[in-house]
Amino acid sequence: MNFTRWSARLPGTQRRAAARTDTATALSPDRRADGSVPAARAEQPTDESPAAPEVPSVDELPVRDVLDRVPALVALLHGPEHRLAYVNDAYVAAFGRRDLGARAHEALPELDEPGLFPLLDQVQRSGRPRTLKSRKATDGRSYTFTCTPVGAGRPGDGRGVLVFATDVTDHAEAAGRLRASERSQRETAVTLQRSLLPQKLEEPDDLRVAATYHPGGTEAAVGGDWYDVITLGGGRTALVIGDVMGRGVRAAAVMGQLRTAVRAYARLDLPPHEVLQLLDGLAAEIDANQIATCVYAIHDPNEGRLVYASAGHLPILVRDEDGTVQRADEPTGPPLGTGGWIHASGSIALPPGSTAVLYTDGLVERRDEDLDEGISALERALSGAAGTPQVVCDRLIRSAGVTPDHDDDVAVLVLQHPARGGAEAELFRNAALELLGGVEAAPRARAFASGVLTSWRFPTDLHDLGVLATSELVANSLQHGIPPMRLRLRRTDRRLIIEVTDGDDHLPRRRRAEPGDESGRGIAIVATIASNWGSRRTPGGGKAVWCEFVLQKP
Repeated sequence: MNFTRWSARLPGTQRRAAARTDTATALSPDRRADGSVPAARAEQPTDESPAAPEVPSVDELPVRDVLDRVPALVALLHGPEHRLAYVNDAYVAAFGRRDLGARAHEALPELDEPGLFPLLDQVQRSGRPRTLKSRKATDGRSYTFTCTPVGAGRPGDGRGVLVFATDVTDHAEAAGRLRASERSQRETAVTLQRSLLPQKLEEPDDLRVAATYHPGGTEAAVGGDWYDVITLGGGRTALVIGDVMGRGVRAAAVMGQLRTAVRAYARLDLPPHEVLQLLDGLAAEIDANQIATCVYAIHDPNEGRLVYASAGHLPILVRDEDGTVQRADEPTGPPLGTGGWIHASGSIALPPGSTAVLYTDGLVERRDEDLDEGISALERALSGAAGTPQVVCDRLIRSAGVTPDHDDDVAVLVLQHPARGGAEAELFRNAALELLGGVEAAPRARAFASGVLTSWRFPTDLHDLGVLATSELVANSLQHGIPPMRLRLRRTDRRLIIEVTDGDDHLPRRRRAEPGDESGRGIAIVATIASNWGSRRTPGGGKAVWCEFVLQKP
């Protein structure tokens, strides 16, 4: 239905329409009868309209008057001797009045400290402007100086130089405060990083270790590189190195949490791949947006190998006694924090006389080189690096070109399995006995231990304690374990280690035996008489139970 057509017939509609038309006509006399509006008055000039004022040409402006009023400092120098021809009021207010006609070295000595005089000669010779940014002058303020050639003639033919100095003190001070804040934040991150790294490395009996950490240069925020050496007991040693992706305090804080977790998990004496599995879940809980690479390795002097697991980290390098370098490439899983991956352990030989190197990517990664090229260069450097672990560390750092301005932080961990001979070799001895089941196994084990400890010339009290600990460990294995069983005695220059292995993977625990119990006292006796004891599952299945006695220094 057309409501517009029908509205004219409604009562009062025509009266209201007529009233609106009369009001509009009264308020707008320019409105035409047909309802249209005439053009705007500005588009209808009349003879009475005033003419627009004329704008003077730039060529007609008085240059002297303009330069005098410019807030920047202006000086005009003329001729090859740079004689002063003009300074504006701002220059006079800043440095005082100057003698016109004098050479710049004499008339404008304040330009010497910012290094402006050589620039004047360059502008004279080249005919091109030159700029010095944010230079401090003798009045204590900072200026950006621009020297521009002026006047006729060829370059070097007597033309003048206009010196234009803009006060940038506020900008310079703001930039200085920003740089100071960045330095303070970096120093805080470096301090945090170093405090979270081990202040002193643990010293294993069978290994010689050294480590170094170099933070990135002032232009690079410190990262999350870390390393650690953990003695596990029973002669075994855990070695770890890692790198948290990211920069600054946050990366260093995540690194500290991971390093603490590694030490806690290492005390469980788990295989390397199980330690990384636990770290993987923890890294995701700490920060789901941050990942880390890590390699965890365990050295067992009885095996002569380095068992390791890697989470996206660079391969371990091992140098034999003859200088041959091997690379432990496999197996390698994804970085920590990614989840959904089952890590695996691998191994590489570490015989006496060999050196192993664990490192972060800052040592081998360069922007203009492939990563494999950097690792190959490190292999060549390691092949010729001899000496103590600290000497090897220093040589590898130098060969990689790591300087205080390096664009990434670097961590290096070097371990050596020394080849011992002569009197020193007498302090590192091993003896083993295969245990056969039966009632004669325990007496045979005690007799074997007694003979070995006597040949190693231990004092009577330590000899007796060692035989007692051997008897209890063997009895525990015979009662609760299954074949194959083995007794192993080991001495170092610091301790006596007794270890019994069997095929059962049930780990013993220390418990309190009641007066009427027939068993449960063996581990308690061992824990009481020994300096330390522990147990672990062996890679091929089964377990190892060990104890150790610290030797008194002669």
